[in-house]
Amino acid sequence: MRSKQSGFTLIEIAIVLVIVGLLLGGVLKGQELINSAKVKNMATDFRNIPLFIYGYQDKFKALPGDDSSVATTHLGATVNGVTVVAATTPASSQGNGVINGAWNSATQTDESILFWQHVRLAGLAAGVTTAPTAANILDFLPKNADGGFIGITSGSNTPVTGLAGTYIVCSTSILGKYVKQLDVTMDDGNTETGSVRAIANVTALNATVVAAAAVASTAIVDATSYTVCMSL
Repeated sequence: MRSKQSGFTLIEIAIVLVIVGLLLGGVLKGQELINSAKVKNMATDFRNIPLFIYGYQDKFKALPGDDSSVATTHLGATVNGVTVVAATTPASSQGNGVINGAWNSATQTDESILFWQHVRLAGLAAGVTTAPTAANILDFLPKNADGGFIGITSGSNTPVTGLAGTYIVCSTSILGKYVKQLDVTMDDGNTETGSVRAIANVTALNATVVAAAAVASTAIVDATSYTVCMSL
């Protein structure tokens, strides 16, 4: 007798396809949630900076980083055993109401770098509180969800051509797919215009401000990293 060969019925195949579809949908949805969480985290980084500034001004009537009395009357010489450092560069600019120094300054005594120590020691932000050194500035600066560093400067030192504001905050090494979502979430949806703009990625510290042209959303590549700057 010839043995009868059995196979899958159409119903069984349909069930398998439905299960595979559900699994793929779950994976894609999970990835979408992860991406959305990253963008939300990065947006929060930008939105927190004004809170740091206004919180510090409310406490001490001075700007963090630019505060000439930070180590004498405001925070004191030490906070919990950590030495409080007042900015010394740019020379004689402390207390003028401007956060001087490049957003990605290579000088550890610049106002734009010591901004972070001041807001942390004032209890407004989390992060390393010990004074930065020339060798560890990158470790001292706050990081975004993709591991890039975040910096701040005054609007007069804008790193993006045509981007104006009282302060400019920049966050580096953000993938293009997140850059576009960030701009939609926080601005006008075009990374070349508005208060949020993207430029070619900056990963190195530089004592000199170098302004770069913004990149349009249509030219943003999903898998390429960019630096995103926002005016406040």
